[in-house]
This record gives sequence, structure tokens and C-alpha cells, in this order.
Amino acid sequence: MDEVDELLKERRTLLALAYRMLGTVADAEDAVQETYVRWYRQSDADRERIENPAAWLTRVASRICLDMLGSARARRERYVGEWLPEPLPGESAIAAAVPTDPLERITLDESVSVALMVVLESLTPAERVAFVLHDVFAMPFAEIAETVGRTPEATRQLASQARRRIRERRAGAASRQQHDAVARAFAEATMTGQLSALIALLDPDVVLVSDGGGKVSAARRPVVGADRVARFLLGLPHLEPTAITEPTLTPEGLAFLVTIDGRADSVISVDVTGERITDVYIVRNPDKLTLWR
Repeated sequence: MDEVDELLKERRTLLALAYRMLGTVADAEDAVQETYVRWYRQSDADRERIENPAAWLTRVASRICLDMLGSARARRERYVGEWLPEPLPGESAIAAAVPTDPLERITLDESVSVALMVVLESLTPAERVAFVLHDVFAMPFAEIAETVGRTPEATRQLASQARRRIRERRAGAASRQQHDAVARAFAEATMTGQLSALIALLDPDVVLVSDGGGKVSAARRPVVGADRVARFLLGLPHLEPTAITEPTLTPEGLAFLVTIDGRADSVISVDVTGERITDVYIVRNPDKLTLWR
């Protein structure tokens, strides 16, 4: 196998890493593209001195993502409306491109769930990079330290802080089976217009976030509370009478794909704690639905 084939073998893993750090496929692809540009900008002699090209690519991609995360907050402030990570179809290669030990680390499916990706947005860039590289990609802290510019012990602390905050935010999260059962009941209540049944499925403090990116209509602010969220959801079919809503598999479990005239209009997913829905995520920004076309 020649050098080009060897390097391209790493592309899927790099995309998986960059997506978990950045939250959208487009940003992940930009980071990976820049990684390969930096590889080929080196002289032949410099490339020959690199003993492990895969490790080099991973380290450089991580640094690029760290830099992009540093500027992401400013970009989020200019974003029109609420920002959500890009949802992935269940068969997405990005979701299954890395090895993991589910007994010790976060599972692959959970690591790309919209609910967890939302929590990752609350971490500092260094915490997020340390967590993704260690808890998802099983990278040793000594290597991560080179990427984040900290000592191995400080890097260990970053990952520990991130892990603690994630556990706090994800405490009581439903199992896949529980999640899907509640999601099916949610769909039935929504599609049949049963207000009381829908409210019963929602946590009293449920939050609905809709992301249109300023390109399509969406709620500019979160909708909070079971009654308000239920009425918002039951009003959606009247806005788009020709919309078709179908169940679809995502890495986190059952979600719903809304199409209009065969075109992906939105992906609706829910986060379940116990037997109640605590969050509803609606992604409508067409830039975040490219994998659903």
C-alpha cells in the first residue's frame, strides 16, 4: 500500500474525531482537509522523519479543532437563533469509526448523541479535546498533553472535569430501550393531537430547542414547560400540512425525520430521563441535514 492509500485510510477516523470536537460535519471536513494540507506542505525529508503518520495526523487534527473551538464561541454569538449540533443518521460512518471499550469508556453511540453533543458545547475547548481524545479515542494523557499544551497531570484533570460535568448533566439518562419506548409514545401523541397524553410524557421543565440557522423558520428562543412545548409541537402540522414524519434510527436511538416533497426538512430527537422527556431538539438548518438527503 502506497503513502496516499495509507493516509486516506485515516480520513474516516479523523472525521469521527473532528465531528465530536466541533459538532458539525462541515466543520469536521474543514479540519480534516487542513490537516492533510499541512501534511503535504512539509518537505519530503520532514515527512520521512515522521515515524507514525497516523499519530501525526491525529495530533495535528486535534490542534486544528482546538483552535477552531476557540473561535467557535464568537461565531455562535453571531448565529441566528439557537445552535444545535448536527444530527447523524444511524448508519453514519462517523458514528462508528473508532474502537472503544464500553466497559470503561463512553459508548460510540452515546458519544455522537445530540444530547451529549449539547453538553460538550458547555465545556471549555481544552476540556472537550481532552475528553474526546481520552474517553472516546483512548489516547494516553501524555500524548494529549502535547496537543493542549498542558502537563499530562493537568490534562488528566481537564478530562476528569469534563467527565464530572457530563455525568452531572446526564444523570438518570434513560437506557436505549426506555428512550425508544418513550419516543414512540411521543410520536403517537404528537401525530394524533393528544394534548394531555403528550403533556404526560414531558418533564414539567422540558425545554424545546429549534435550530434554523436563520435560513428557515424556527423558534428563536427555547420553548420551556410541558404545556408550552406540547402546544408548540401540536401546532407544527398546521404550519406544514404536506409534511411527512417518519421514525428513523440515529446513534442515540429512535428519532423522527420530517420530509416535505421528498426533501429532508428537519430531524426531531428527544432526550429522556427516567420515563419523561427533558429536551426536544429540532434541527431545521439545511446545512446540518446534508447527510439526510
